[in-house]
Amino acid sequence: MRSPSEENYIQQLSIDCVIFGYHDKQLKVLVPKLVFKGDFCALPGGFIYQEEDIDIAAHRILQQRTGISEIYLEQFFTFGNATRNSLEFINRLIDLNSDKLTSEGHHRREYDWFTRRFVSIGYYALVDINKVVPQKTDLDESIEWYNINDLPEMIIDHNAIVAKALETLRQNLDEKLIAFNLLPETFTMREVQELYETIFDKPFARNNFQKMILDLNVLERLEKKFTGAANKAPYLYRFRK
Repeated sequence: MRSPSEENYIQQLSIDCVIFGYHDKQLKVLVPKLVFKGDFCALPGGFIYQEEDIDIAAHRILQQRTGISEIYLEQFFTFGNATRNSLEFINRLIDLNSDKLTSEGHHRREYDWFTRRFVSIGYYALVDINKVVPQKTDLDESIEWYNINDLPEMIIDHNAIVAKALETLRQNLDEKLIAFNLLPETFTMREVQELYETIFDKPFARNNFQKMILDLNVLERLEKKFTGAANKAPYLYRFRK
């Protein structure tokens, strides 16, 4: 694997991706753990080639991490505080892994490249968790789904990036009708309500919620879901594209 400083990347500009999935009434985030000693976790991210559009770079990074190409992806914020850099993280990583990094030829050029101030463009993705096959890179020990309420401590400001992504998701949920990207192709009305309650972390009145969703006129009603009791079985729906 070539070092980032040897690639034709735009310097001091990165992309960090918050990949949201939903399973068993839990909103989840995909988080890799780096291969180095010290329990370093970070959001999936990467860099942008000089001749590459930013959105194309984000899709490339997301496809590499999820194994799927059809992904709802939205740019939501730019993180660019003057004090934002990875100096503390890199120094701690080197201190805990000095023997390993020395044996692999850790160069001053890479240190200088990584510890400069980086401006990061934040994207969030909404995926059907059942279609995702999480992909590790050479720098990852593991990559796993975490409940958003039980995230590990991540490097730099990555926990704050997740919090901002969730705030934006909540603001956009109704206006852009994007929640359905987290569900399988067919779903019940109860499953839609459970998803909304999970994202907003509060209950909704059943009748009012169903009326609100149906009034949007974006769902197609299908056959009933087989439960063994036809008279009580709920209807299945799918998003009308």
